[in-house]
Amino acid sequence: MMSGRRLQAMCLVLVMLSSSVAAPASAQTADPKQPSTDNPVMYFWGTSQMDQCWTHFDVNGSDGSSQDGYGEKEFTGNGQQVEVDYTCRIQSGETFKDNMYLNENSSIVIELEFQIQHTDCTDTQDCQDLTLTLFKGTTPVAMEEFPQIGGSDADENLRWEIPVAENMTTWNKSGEEPSLQIQFSKPGYSSAFGCAFFLCGGWFRFYYTNNEDNFTVQTTFPIVNLTETAPGDGSGDGLLGGAVGDSLPGFGLAAGLGALAMAAIANSRREE
Repeated sequence: MMSGRRLQAMCLVLVMLSSSVAAPASAQTADPKQPSTDNPVMYFWGTSQMDQCWTHFDVNGSDGSSQDGYGEKEFTGNGQQVEVDYTCRIQSGETFKDNMYLNENSSIVIELEFQIQHTDCTDTQDCQDLTLTLFKGTTPVAMEEFPQIGGSDADENLRWEIPVAENMTTWNKSGEEPSLQIQFSKPGYSSAFGCAFFLCGGWFRFYYTNNEDNFTVQTTFPIVNLTETAPGDGSGDGLLGGAVGDSLPGFGLAAGLGALAMAAIANSRREE
């Protein structure tokens, strides 16, 4: 007949088995604003005045974004400098809930749309071509200038492919989310006859993902599962080959308690 201690140990094993099945199922609930292997595209949103710009991974999450589908700053002074410096960050309250891991043999692809009206820069003027800087948290990991963008009232597409470097393979949650800084500074138009009938200054327009012209405005990350990262690269949190971790939440605890339960069974047998 089974002893009381042995029966208790068997019950504990059953509890651990049920919890190990339930925990991953609840943790794998899809959050459309979070990155994953099935949701690798980050989208851009912002206000009409371009005083705020934010990002997340839900293409349908345009709440609060300009209904025109773009933000614009006008510079209407005679010869006024067309100048912007702003950063698009992960939406407040939507910081990563899990680390993001990238394929080191692939590239991050940033696709944006602009309309920038300005005139040519002289040797005596301070100018800056359109410059993008990708940050991982507070650390800049890539920067590129795009002198070909701007100078007319035409919409212009920008595509920037960034090879994944060693310092880009792991983006830690709650501190290393991506952000994109956008900078530009060139002179606007001037007129000796005043600005009533002639173009003065210029403007800077940045399109958001929900634009009416269906311009592609997004960043695609080559996201991989934790189990696909290379062993020993520091992303496995000290686990064997990075095989267990965020991908199986609760597994380590369940396995440990299960081992204790089995030890209790073995001990009860020896006592009998």
